[in-house]
Amino acid sequence: MIADFARTAVAPALAALEAHRVEIGHRRIVELFADDPARAQTFRAQLGDLTFDYSKQRATGATLAHLFNLARAAHLEIRRDALFSGEAVNLTEKRAAMHMALRDFTGGPALVEGRDVTADVLVERAKMLTFAKQVREGALRGSTGERFTDVVNIGIGGSDLGPAMAARALSPYRGDGPRTHFVSNVDGADLADTLKNLDLARTLFIVSSKTFTTQETMTNAASARARVAARLGEKAVGDHFAAVSTKLDLVGQFGVKPERVFGFWDWVGGRYSLWSSIGLALAISIGPKHFEDFLRGGADADKHFAQSPMEENIPVLMGLLGVWHRNVWGHGSQAVIPYDQRLARFPAWLQQLDMESNGKCVTREGEPVVMATAPVIWGEPGTNGQHAFFQMLHQGTDVVPVDFLIAAQPSDADARHHDLLFANCLAQSEALMTGRTLNEAQAALSAQGLSESEIARLAPHKVFPGDRPSSTFLYRKLDPRTLGRLLALYEHKVFVQSVIWNVNAFDQWGVELGKEMCSKLAPVVGDASASLDGLAPATAALIAQRRELMG
Repeated sequence: MIADFARTAVAPALAALEAHRVEIGHRRIVELFADDPARAQTFRAQLGDLTFDYSKQRATGATLAHLFNLARAAHLEIRRDALFSGEAVNLTEKRAAMHMALRDFTGGPALVEGRDVTADVLVERAKMLTFAKQVREGALRGSTGERFTDVVNIGIGGSDLGPAMAARALSPYRGDGPRTHFVSNVDGADLADTLKNLDLARTLFIVSSKTFTTQETMTNAASARARVAARLGEKAVGDHFAAVSTKLDLVGQFGVKPERVFGFWDWVGGRYSLWSSIGLALAISIGPKHFEDFLRGGADADKHFAQSPMEENIPVLMGLLGVWHRNVWGHGSQAVIPYDQRLARFPAWLQQLDMESNGKCVTREGEPVVMATAPVIWGEPGTNGQHAFFQMLHQGTDVVPVDFLIAAQPSDADARHHDLLFANCLAQSEALMTGRTLNEAQAALSAQGLSESEIARLAPHKVFPGDRPSSTFLYRKLDPRTLGRLLALYEHKVFVQSVIWNVNAFDQWGVELGKEMCSKLAPVVGDASASLDGLAPATAALIAQRRELMG
């Protein structure tokens, strides 16, 4: 299933993996446990109270050895050191990707292309957290003198997915802080539905856009501003808006007070920006102390990734097993199933992180890639998914590797419910691995007293192939530090895979083309008298039909 890798430096290691797959492909995962009674204890890695259990993967010790050879052939350790030293690893934009500096508590230095940015980070963090504290405590109030009860973050992409996901995940830590809401879609229904039951006199808006020109964000921000001005007066705008941006002139024109503007830097990519001032809504939601705990969790993962040997390194193991699935076994997607309703937005956050980073078809040198890159990332919380797509996971024709995430203890939830939730998580991962043979299905039906003809009719439908690989993250509790660890571990896993695939994980040119075309089409769509000449035939036909439907 591996393409022609003759032009790649990792060709011998990949060829060895392909030969190894043929060698062990007939072996079932349950047999690997039978051969190695200690497998459940040895095929795992630890970070604090967080365990990464990969014992249910279709892999042996020899598999791991081949994967580590692949990593070394791709110079993973050298590339990792370049990342942490602040080199311009984002080659197309000539930038570092030093988001790790945002969560560093060692005192530095944190070098970005030779310059220590520690002081800059600490100043901006202190400013942002002070603002968050003032909002939570009521020291900063709206134009009518009332405390803010609601905060609306307006952003999109990394300026929305991260904060929205984390605020929901950590909602038990909000205490008496304001409620947080997130608006991202340019569809006016998003803003309208969010504001429908909010009192604008007690609402603070955060406009999150590095350039302050992002189309969706600024359209929503302008509409929110108009509502505030209409309800409370033009002079009230400055009391009800803050901004996370680097464009002070545009922010000033919008009406945001200078002391309510928070920045970050070019070496912070959008999908890695939750750790920066983009996390302001989260900091207001959970408070400065819990936000710092969240940052420390990310720092834990950074230290682990930078210093742990490959055999114990969770992001390395995650990334290499993903390559094993994608490039050797040919699995085209990866499911991520958190058994935690508050992590409902985690798969969406991970979709951007993974597919925007590694969904590339050219190498770092600008040549066509010669292997499959980013798989499709998808998922929903358990147990809901069990009553939806798990049918395909268990009996579908495509094998989909799964990551399960589960806490030992619930966060602000009924313990009896959590026992059942935990049992479901373990049951699903075990069932995916073991499956059920035809003989076992026949025996089960026979035990129910069915006739031989009924058994013959039903048994084939109750066969489960099994051998569906999965990994499980188990941690004590979904607290801020644990969430920080999880997010940073997945960030580094994506980097590991980018090294193997030799793609730039830190640009996103694929986002641009559609945006450019929208800028050209928007005036034509908005003006019913505009000529459709020169447009693509299908586009022109659909615009014409829309005009007809609108009368």
